[in-house]
Amino acid sequence: MAAKLRKGDKVVVLAGKDKGKEGAIQSVDPKAGKAVVEGINVAIRHQRQTQTNQGGRQPKAMPIDLSNLSALDKNGKATRVGFRMEDGKKVRFAKTTGEVL
Repeated sequence: MAAKLRKGDKVVVLAGKDKGKEGAIQSVDPKAGKAVVEGINVAIRHQRQTQTNQGGRQPKAMPIDLSNLSALDKNGKATRVGFRMEDGKKVRFAKTTGEVL
């Protein structure tokens, strides 16, 4: 199945403790069906000190299920993603506006 959400996409959270928050996708794990979004689902992780890292309690964005995310269209509203052929290429488009993502 083609990826509806990809790295760099602007998304909004539909469910969970961060419902309504927006951010950009940092990474996607299609096999697990999860994505890491900056500033969303943040947990405190304890880091050991190294030469490059001071260590201590550090916030880290944890993966969130793809079903709880929705792409944002140019108007900043949540939209579903569809696929269509344009000039022999398969492109993703926003179902609300019809604009290519």
